[in-house]
Amino acid sequence: MNSISKRSRWRNIIRWADSWAAPEEELTSTRFNLLRLLPFILLHLGCLLVLLTGVSSTALITCLMLYWLRLFAITAFYHRYFSHRAYKTSRGWQFIFALLGNMAAQRGPLWWAAHHRSHHLYADTEQDLHSPVRRGFWWSHAGWFTCDASFRTQFQRIKDFARYPELRWLDRYDTAAPVLLLIVLYLSGALLERYQPQLHTNGLQLVVWGFFISTVLLFHSTVTINSLGHIWGKQRFATRDESRNNALLALLTLGEGWHNNHHRFPVSARQGFYWWELDITWLLLKLMSFAGIIHDLNPVPEKILQEGRNNALSTGKKE
Repeated sequence: MNSISKRSRWRNIIRWADSWAAPEEELTSTRFNLLRLLPFILLHLGCLLVLLTGVSSTALITCLMLYWLRLFAITAFYHRYFSHRAYKTSRGWQFIFALLGNMAAQRGPLWWAAHHRSHHLYADTEQDLHSPVRRGFWWSHAGWFTCDASFRTQFQRIKDFARYPELRWLDRYDTAAPVLLLIVLYLSGALLERYQPQLHTNGLQLVVWGFFISTVLLFHSTVTINSLGHIWGKQRFATRDESRNNALLALLTLGEGWHNNHHRFPVSARQGFYWWELDITWLLLKLMSFAGIIHDLNPVPEKILQEGRNNALSTGKKE
């Protein structure tokens, strides 16, 4: 028994670098897995290095730029493109934004999208691994991704994108992109320290602010849609789940907070269905469509917009 346990521990460690390792092992447990949580803990502890590096305006700008850029890659591509095919783009742009999304340290695009498709299929039922309604806030926010059952990519749900070898590579070696970002940040900081000393930054400082702090903020912003988006806010549409619209979460996540709208019509490129619902991801996608980077954005059908207006009137709310 001890040898089996030891072998399992080593496989968990190996999977930090190769998520497809030991494919024959069954991974069905929905219990908390502390060993899988270790990289997540180290990511947070890395933020404490700020006590050594201090801060500079360059580091702050880097932190914010990488926060918003990678968040957009998650919301616009991991979510609306890979998960829901809400628009079309070229293979080249598909890979670029898959790589940027992968740098957010939220695993590969195939894993992310397949899991999200499963979420929509089983939302707020026992088969939904991160439902706060079924499993509580903290499990929904930061526990579900450590269990064995959530680890493997559900390729049967993502066959459309799994045919691209470059996406399969990112999915298998999902720590490669974050490590690449770490290296780029350190080298950039070192070069700035040498050639632009007036900026008062260095390699370690850019790593701390550009990766550790920025990634932690990004992670917790993203998963609020799991943990808060199904318990805090209002329901315009009568969906089968507890999804909610929340303007504050929408601001925090570039428009993802219009979550009840999204669950009513998931394949729309727009989640803020009405003009007063700010959806920054949608606005940026429109700009990208004007530039020819993406095309064929799925609209919200008029009948659904009217349904939302009628529901608001029936509850006495002004829409």
